[in-house]
Amino acid sequence: MNTPDTLAITQRLNRRHFLAKTATSLGATALHSLMQDGATAQSPAQPRALQFTPRAKRIIYLFQSGAPSQFETFDYKPKLEQLTGEDLPDSIRQGQRLTTMTSGQSSFPIAHSIFKFAQHGNSGAWVSELLPYTAGVADDLCFIKSLKTDAINHDPAITFCQTGFQLAGRPSLGAWVAYGLGSLNRDLPSFIVMLSRGTGRAAGQPLYDRLWGSGFLPGKYQGVKLRSGADPVLYLANPAGCSTALRRDMLDDLRALNQEKYAAVGDPEILTRVSQYEMAFRMQSSVPELTDISDEPKHILDMYGPDVHKPGTYARNCLLARKLAERDVRFIQLYHMGWDQHNALPDHMSKQCKDTDQPSAALVSDLKQRGLLEDTIIVWGGEFGRTVYCQGALTSTDYGRDHHPRCFTIWLAGGGVKPGVTYGATDDFSYNIAESPTEIYDLNATLLHLLGIEHTQLTYRFQGRDFRLTDVHGRVVSDILA
Repeated sequence: MNTPDTLAITQRLNRRHFLAKTATSLGATALHSLMQDGATAQSPAQPRALQFTPRAKRIIYLFQSGAPSQFETFDYKPKLEQLTGEDLPDSIRQGQRLTTMTSGQSSFPIAHSIFKFAQHGNSGAWVSELLPYTAGVADDLCFIKSLKTDAINHDPAITFCQTGFQLAGRPSLGAWVAYGLGSLNRDLPSFIVMLSRGTGRAAGQPLYDRLWGSGFLPGKYQGVKLRSGADPVLYLANPAGCSTALRRDMLDDLRALNQEKYAAVGDPEILTRVSQYEMAFRMQSSVPELTDISDEPKHILDMYGPDVHKPGTYARNCLLARKLAERDVRFIQLYHMGWDQHNALPDHMSKQCKDTDQPSAALVSDLKQRGLLEDTIIVWGGEFGRTVYCQGALTSTDYGRDHHPRCFTIWLAGGGVKPGVTYGATDDFSYNIAESPTEIYDLNATLLHLLGIEHTQLTYRFQGRDFRLTDVHGRVVSDILA
């Protein structure tokens, strides 16, 4: 006898059976594609989210972790020299939030930069003497001096820059790009990450793998970290006694087992697992070739500076970024740690700039001479700015600066960005934005726009709602588009 309870149970079971069978039949098509990919060459995945013609194909993000001071790099404030030692006026501070590292100070003495500035190129961009090589490519750069953020501490601020949210768990910018545009190279991941540690502050802020994670997106879109050791990617090489042919046979058998498992449960992560096994197999050839710089001409190596010969340095990673761009990797992320100058700033900042100045400029020039800058966006910048007032004791030769989210400077180059311009401005104290405030959401929306993506349309449904990188915010900064 069919009671209301038994009918409800039967209906639930039928719905479950239908959904499982539907997922399995759809997934079988995808799995067949993966199986074909393991045996024969296949065209890269096609973009799913292009709304208009892209100006760029890829991004190289040179993230300066720890927050470079705008006062010692690009935001020249000559009036501060006359005010050094005086307390920052309350009319400028306006009761704004301070970190616990300086909130207990009895005074907030203004500290001008002890480094000289000059204008460079036809654009007349102001650049510190700490960055002579960057000054040499000033006409290729677009400076945004009015970027701001909501986060005042490192981890939330970096997480916000990279994922559009201060709390961990969201997909990173690179993962969103990989998800939206697919791959251009079947032998390398679409999102690759490299880390380096500067000489300015050895005990800098830590970085976590979740910063290049895929969050709730499928796992195949997360960043793959290239290490500086003998094995750039862990567990990529065949075990001792295992030939390439044997590894291929093993992967074929493993794929068959995964096919059976997927047919039984319909879990899409099984497809991700299969695709990643196949990618790892192809990377056994592509990664050693990528990381070998022995065939680079001497004049190119000299362009990046002496550190290019040391694996794991920022200079070597910049050169590898160019090689990845040549191989059409969609998103290339470099993190360089050590910019957190709370004290001994003149000494530490000088070292950090020496680490990064020549390689960053070389990357711009190298891509330009190869015709790759036209469709590659380069981003240089950190998670927030630094305070105009000194943290700790102020002397004529030494000072430190605390975190400052209200305004900071980054630069962009290539890929449809207008070269030789400065956008936005800060007040005389570089404490508040005076012109064209720009949110992190706006920066990310603009980067997606240059890639051909309307940021409001790149969404992913998770836990009952549609998520996107820019959440419910963001505007394209059209004034910096070429």
